Order: sequence, then C-alpha cells, then structure tokens
Amino acid sequence: MAHEQPVGQARPLVRNNRIDAMVAALLTMVGLVVLVEARRLGAGWTSDGPGPGYFPFYIGALLAIGGVGILYQSLLSKTANTGTFVDSEQFKRVMSVLLPAVLYVAVIMVLGQYVASAIFIALFMVWLGKYSWLKSVVVGLAVNALFFAMFEVWFKVPLFKGAFDLLAFLGY
Repeated sequence: MAHEQPVGQARPLVRNNRIDAMVAALLTMVGLVVLVEARRLGAGWTSDGPGPGYFPFYIGALLAIGGVGILYQSLLSKTANTGTFVDSEQFKRVMSVLLPAVLYVAVIMVLGQYVASAIFIALFMVWLGKYSWLKSVVVGLAVNALFFAMFEVWFKVPLFKGAFDLLAFLGY
C-alpha cells in the first residue's frame, strides 16, 4: 500500500507501526533477560515455597509473550497502524530543542551550572523566542543570579562550577 503525501504536508519520517515494533522488541528483550535471571535465581518451587525467581520468572514470561504479540501485530498484521509517528517538520522542531540541550549539558562540565545556564537561556530566547540580545542577556543573567543567591547563599548548597570555575572571584 503506497502512502501518498498531500501537498503542503511534511514528509513522514517514521510510521507508528515501526515505533511499536521497536518498543515491542525492547519489551521482549527485557522479558527474556528477566526470564534468564529468574531461572538463575531459582524459579522453581522449593520445600518451603516458591524460589526467589519464581514470580519474576512469570513476570518475564508475560513481558516476553506480550512483546512478541505486539511485534507480530505491528509488523505482520493487516490492521497495523501505519499512520505517521513523526514527520520531518516535527522532527526538526524536536531536534531544535534536543541538540542544544545536549550541548548545554556538555558545556556545564566546562563552564559550570550558572554560566552555562545563563548562556543557554539567553541563546534560546534569541533563537527560538526571537527576543532582542539585550533582553535575553539580562534575563539569562538575572535568572542565574537569583539561582546563585538561592542555592549558594541562602540554602548553602553549592552547584557545580565547572572546570574553569569562572565564579571563583565571588568566593564560593
């Protein structure tokens, strides 16, 4: 069955049944790991009742069986949901937030929580919010000055300052 794309709509990148299949495969693998580990612990009945792996064994079996059922349904069933899970436009929007967030986490390691957060807030305000540079920098600095006062001064809970510790001149 061919999927025609209406004019003006973004191109589908992933279909629902493919995501269902990936989650089902993961669920099946988790179930199998639980099964194997439960057998290792002792999944049988002992003289004083069920072994330590008895109940986990059956939970693992249910997970694996359910995963295989969902995998079959998503890949081989005629009624599989082949609607769009994510299209190219949605994917771009998610990546426009995810990639800077990953970069932000990496920058925290170098510049510290406060400096990295001030930069992150300011850049997001300019890039996604379309605010002016002046307003963005002021808000980024003000928010992080408030966080600094709250955590470092009032609560006496130091946050990570980074490899360069750019705020060492403050005495914290």
